[in-house]
Amino acid sequence: MNEKPEVVYIIQPILGAESKAVHEEAVSLIESAGASYAGTIYQNIREVNPATYVGEGKLQELKERLEGLDDVTVLFNGELSPSQTLNISEALGGRKVIDRTTLILDIFALRAESSEGKLQVELAQLNYLYPRLRGKGAALSRLGGGIGTRGPGETRLETDRRHIRARIHALETRLAETEKRRAHLTERRKKDRVMTVALVGYTNTGKSTLLNAITGADVLTKDALFATLDPTARAFEIEGVPFLMVDTVGFLQALPHHLIEAFKSTLESALHCDLALIVCDAAGDYEMQLSTTLKTLGDLGFSVPHVVVLNKCDLAPEGYFPRDAVRISAKTGAGLDDLKRRIFDVLQDNFVRAELFIPYAQMGDYGNLRPLLTERGVEYTDDGVKVCAIIPAIYAEKFRRFIK
Repeated sequence: MNEKPEVVYIIQPILGAESKAVHEEAVSLIESAGASYAGTIYQNIREVNPATYVGEGKLQELKERLEGLDDVTVLFNGELSPSQTLNISEALGGRKVIDRTTLILDIFALRAESSEGKLQVELAQLNYLYPRLRGKGAALSRLGGGIGTRGPGETRLETDRRHIRARIHALETRLAETEKRRAHLTERRKKDRVMTVALVGYTNTGKSTLLNAITGADVLTKDALFATLDPTARAFEIEGVPFLMVDTVGFLQALPHHLIEAFKSTLESALHCDLALIVCDAAGDYEMQLSTTLKTLGDLGFSVPHVVVLNKCDLAPEGYFPRDAVRISAKTGAGLDDLKRRIFDVLQDNFVRAELFIPYAQMGDYGNLRPLLTERGVEYTDDGVKVCAIIPAIYAEKFRRFIK
């Protein structure tokens, strides 16, 4: 028999024009966590109540709304301090209270599949929950099961603070070793001159579907926030030239900064790529998605070239779209050839198109250099071989004597 999904009711503070979009995302986050959305109570915030964030009157109103409803979890769609979490729970008669960060971390715990991803999730959860253990055991004990207890949370509540500090240190050490291995891999790719194209952008905009469409891979695709948490790399070619495409964890509006830091190592592929494709949903609020992505990348020190890709154009209404953006549908394949041409055009300074002539007497020397280029056409003549080639710019000088 299937277990009944957790029911979640939202407290939505209204702080600005973006609150509506943040609320819609909260509903999607609840569904991505496998829970059921029950409703929302809104509160205009002019001044934050240090004890409960929202006023006592609003909490009393919510308590009355929830009367007669058992096992309803209350989500505060923002970030709460440990004392605020406890005070809101007490004001609501001891109901389970979580905040936005707890919900996102819970989804991360569900999505992480690689050993590194699981380590990062556990570290983020421990760092977030550690200060909430200082005299706040009652607040955490009210979590019970469901959201907020997946991953390492199942046993952490009964563990003392000293053990948690040791575990945090151990996780940081292991992740530091992983980052060193990734840095070594990045350097090897640069040495081998494999151009890397990173897919970055808002969560659930179709990055994994695009990866599959371009590379012929079979990466999980799902209509859910953070469906892909672990980075995935696949090889592909344009005009016979090899490239590597990397899918990364999606961004989210109002994603807490410490969560970005926790997953910074998985975003190293975006920071050290040769080109980033910023994927937006043409059928959604792509302007907000683009600005959120660019801000997040800016916070991480992002400085590589990028191309804006508007996906799901088959579902988008006719209207104005940025002139420089590439419009595609990863699902139907529309626009993918245009995207490949744009990728190659942006990176063309890294390559030299050349006509080579290799006398038969020098074929041995050319054979040693041949792995460095991509042959687009070969013609044998009486005196030698004509080759139409694409050469990485850093190796062009090695072929100088053969260039016609």
